[in-house]
Amino acid sequence: MTTIAPYLGYAASLCLIIALLVSNDLEFRWFNACGNVFFIVYALVLNTFPVLLTNLILLCINAWYLAKVYRKKEKFDMLEFKGDEKLAQQFIHFYQKDIAGYFPNFEAGTLQGKLNFVVTRDLVIANMFSAQISPNGDATVLLNYTLKKFRDYKVGTFIFEQCRDYLIQKGVQRIVYTEVANKKHRQFLYVMGFSPAVIKGTNCMVKVLSNI
Repeated sequence: MTTIAPYLGYAASLCLIIALLVSNDLEFRWFNACGNVFFIVYALVLNTFPVLLTNLILLCINAWYLAKVYRKKEKFDMLEFKGDEKLAQQFIHFYQKDIAGYFPNFEAGTLQGKLNFVVTRDLVIANMFSAQISPNGDATVLLNYTLKKFRDYKVGTFIFEQCRDYLIQKGVQRIVYTEVANKKHRQFLYVMGFSPAVIKGTNCMVKVLSNI
């Protein structure tokens, strides 16, 4: 088994390196925990007690932190806005570069006349959402931007599950993405229950809210 030890060490080191590169605290802890597990197996194979003890302690710390995050109860709220408010424009301007990585064709001037709202987490703005609702009930998403530190699927669950009735009352039957420029965003949509579909010859990601 000692022949696999170097690979375990490399895998552990890679996890710790990635942990230092991610921008999300949750991802940081998960990659750290994975690195700890690889180092623990590495230590058992080579019978190195100091490495084993250190990583067992670190794994417990990371597990405690992750449990704390997942058990934490936060207050989510949704606040509608028109689109010409100064705060909304400043938010878009400040995060403009990161927004472009997910919604390259979005322009702040398109907000007015759309379904617009922000999602707050413990009174902190975590997400800005904008969609154009068509007469047939399709809400084409123009913007659904979540700040990096809040990208743990909780905001998405709040919008697409807990606020389902609110969206249906607004006339939304399906949430539609006509373009998904970012691979991580596409993965997020799959987790949220979106499925690929072709609408008027365009490849889309769709989530059905109402079958009425």
